[in-house]
Amino acid sequence: MTDRLLVVAPSWVGDCVMAQPLLRRLKEYRPDSHLTVFAPAWTLPLFERMPEVDATLDNPFGHGQLRLGQRWRMGRSLRGRFEQVIVLPNSLKSALLPWFAGIGQRTGFVGESRYGLLNDVRQLDASAYPLLVDRFALLAEPRDATLPRPLPYPALQIDPASRTRALASFGLATDRPIAAFCPGAEYGPAKRWPARHVAELARRLEARGFQVWLFGSTKDREETARIVELSGASPTDLAGRTTLAQAIDLLSLADLVITNDSGLMHVAAALQRPLVALFGSSSPDYTPPLSDRAEIVSLDLDCSPCFERVCPLKHFDCLEKLGPELAEAAIDRLLSGKAQIPLRPVQ
Repeated sequence: MTDRLLVVAPSWVGDCVMAQPLLRRLKEYRPDSHLTVFAPAWTLPLFERMPEVDATLDNPFGHGQLRLGQRWRMGRSLRGRFEQVIVLPNSLKSALLPWFAGIGQRTGFVGESRYGLLNDVRQLDASAYPLLVDRFALLAEPRDATLPRPLPYPALQIDPASRTRALASFGLATDRPIAAFCPGAEYGPAKRWPARHVAELARRLEARGFQVWLFGSTKDREETARIVELSGASPTDLAGRTTLAQAIDLLSLADLVITNDSGLMHVAAALQRPLVALFGSSSPDYTPPLSDRAEIVSLDLDCSPCFERVCPLKHFDCLEKLGPELAEAAIDRLLSGKAQIPLRPVQ
């Protein structure tokens, strides 16, 4: 009999990318299983590019929304469809639907005291597993087991025909090398490299023969418009114009990606693009780009990482003082094969 597995995915794009090693492990252990991912609609293009995923279910519950009655009705509609569920978010709400669905084995970390809602409750040793990707993957293992190493990096698969359509949709060409910038950060301004630094680096790369593409959501359009204005060059501003599916396909063509600590950073890493990741208020010790082609740039100031959305000291020094010359030096190391590659966890 085929195992029917359900994974309740996170709501953040980057966290969804980091869930893929878990999905891969589940398929390795149970190759005949049917794996369904329950995820918000905006993240589904990611899972459609993961060969481990057999089906997706749209999670209609927005961040912070309880909507208890709707969760109960949806849970009841799923009764009898799955033998096991793995719940990745740590919230109480995320464990309700599997409980309403009566899924026999409900696996996840304790989170918000979810005893009863989950019946395969795990205690996390955060010091032993500092990386989020490891914590997710650990849920594929039996209770109290250690995580087998090495853990594979996320790897998204691209359909060439879909990528060609995305190029045609925006009249883009690949006749010159592509430098993709991802200057947004959904979490907040303390993770965004200043627009003037982005603009200066864009100028320098265009002078070196690159064409520059700017990526982001509709929330980033003011920032990318400012970058275009400051650059005095000719970046192609795609922020708010692409779907996530199109952004993934187009990023797969980049010869170089420069990004804040954001969801698109993890997408670019999973596409194995040469990547320079700029860290300010956050830390690569928890959610680094998972790639052997990445260079991390951080000033490591005494006040960082603070993990705040807005600089509590009002100066944003961790990114303001990270000048374009530092990012360009990282690019040179990366493209010359001398990048300071992030270390894999100890095997």
